[in-house]
Amino acid sequence: MPQRVPALHLLVLDTSGSMRGERLAQAKGWAGALIAQAARAGDHVALLSFGGQGVQLLLPPAPARASAVVRVRPLGGGGGTPLDNALAQADQLLAQAARSGRTGGAWLWLLTDGRTLAAPQRPAHAQQLVLVDFDDPLRPAGQCAAWAARWGARYLHAAQGV
Repeated sequence: MPQRVPALHLLVLDTSGSMRGERLAQAKGWAGALIAQAARAGDHVALLSFGGQGVQLLLPPAPARASAVVRVRPLGGGGGTPLDNALAQADQLLAQAARSGRTGGAWLWLLTDGRTLAAPQRPAHAQQLVLVDFDDPLRPAGQCAAWAARWGARYLHAAQGV
């Protein structure tokens, strides 16, 4: 019986100023749940954050461990939204994983409220792309749904739960 090749789940977490407070807390909860799911499935995980501190690789691609959630908890929000840079770095990580041949699929999970002036392009190396929208449901900007439609990505509103 052939051995299962683990998938890579790359989480790209928006920590910009518009995500402060409840939005960021909810997004960190999602990130933690996705890491735990990947660990249970025997998959790999990586975590990028982007905000006022620029783009930070908090977890390089590696086998998922539930204990990795501790990297998410202390994250604070603030500053600008370097979304284009975050997606470019995410695409590089996915391309490296594909070249290594040690991944059974490349998932990119973008957790954001979409509050940016950027017009981001779809990361080319994401085989599966899920956009999780943390925007205000009472006054949505509608960016996330538009990107998901343009990218052929799965769209989820954070209120739907993990």
